[in-house]
This record gives sequence, structure tokens and C-alpha cells, in this order.
Amino acid sequence: MGKSSTGKDTIFKELLKDNPYSLKTVVPYTTRPIRAGERDGVEYFFVDEERFQDMKKSGKIIEDRCYPSVHGPWRYFTADDGQIDFANNYITIGTIESYVRLKDYFGKDRIIPILVELDDGVRLQRALNRERKQKTPRYEEMCRRFLADSEDFSEEKIRAAGIEERFVNNDLKVCLNEINRFIKQEMGKDGR
Repeated sequence: MGKSSTGKDTIFKELLKDNPYSLKTVVPYTTRPIRAGERDGVEYFFVDEERFQDMKKSGKIIEDRCYPSVHGPWRYFTADDGQIDFANNYITIGTIESYVRLKDYFGKDRIIPILVELDDGVRLQRALNRERKQKTPRYEEMCRRFLADSEDFSEEKIRAAGIEERFVNNDLKVCLNEINRFIKQEMGKDGR
């Protein structure tokens, strides 16, 4: 987890390459439009509001977050859809809020947080560069998300969630090495 444009997606993909047999993915869902380069069922399952409501009525939603984008509400959520089987170890991308809800749903001993951080100026430049590559750039939404991250990832929320380990992504290779060491250490505990 981490603020937008900290490199979470890149780190996520590299961790999967580094640990192909020990880490499986949990693909989250979203109602936001697909971005250039994304694939349905890979980064997210892209669904509409009606599908979300159907899943919610059937008790399949573990956690969900709704953000008031400048293009209307966008939901991000995790579903109990058969992807998770604790015979395996999983990795997914989320927020502090989703981490807390997953921890509450599955138990605190089964969910390990990895918080990626980066200087706000670098994040803003990365976000701008990414948005410029979109067919229809959504600069207002990029700015809204950037500002919302300050509240969503406040020091108070990080402490309240019990997150102690943090990984600064100033250098991707160094950050990946630190996260890989942490994962191996955590997986070694209690035979996980």
C-alpha cells in the first residue's frame, strides 16, 4: 500500500517475478474506467456499479472504498470470490483502510502490511507523467487523488492501523531488496 505514484504497481509486479512460487495475487475490483495499458483481470476486475451492488447483496464484498472522483463515484473493493485460499501466500495492492478491513475479516496474523513511501514532489511528477500518456488525461482527478492521499495515509492512520515497517522507494532496486527480505522473514514465521 502507499500513496498514488509511489511505484506500488511496479513493486507489485517485480515482487511477483522475484517470488513466482511463493506469492499468488488477489485481483481487486474497481468501477473506475480502465487506463491505457491495464488489462481486465490483471490489475483489477473492471465492473460497473450494478455488478458491485449484486456482489454486495450476495455477501461477497470483504471491503470497499468509494471515492468521489470528478467523473462521479469510483469504487475499489475486494471480494470473497474464491481467489483466496490460505494454503498459499498472497500479495495485493490496497490502502490503509483496505488493509484494516482485510485484517479484521481474515485475522491479524494472516495479513502483513507493506507500506511504500516516496517524496511528494517525485510522486506528483510521476503522476503527471503517467496522466499525460492517457488517451484522455484526467488532470483534475489526478490532483484530487494526490490531495486525498495526505488524509488517507496520515501518520495517525498509519499508527492506528499498527503499521510499523515502511519502505522508501527512492531507488527501486534497493526498495525491492528490502521488501523481499521482509517478506521472506515474515513467511518464515510460524511456518507461513
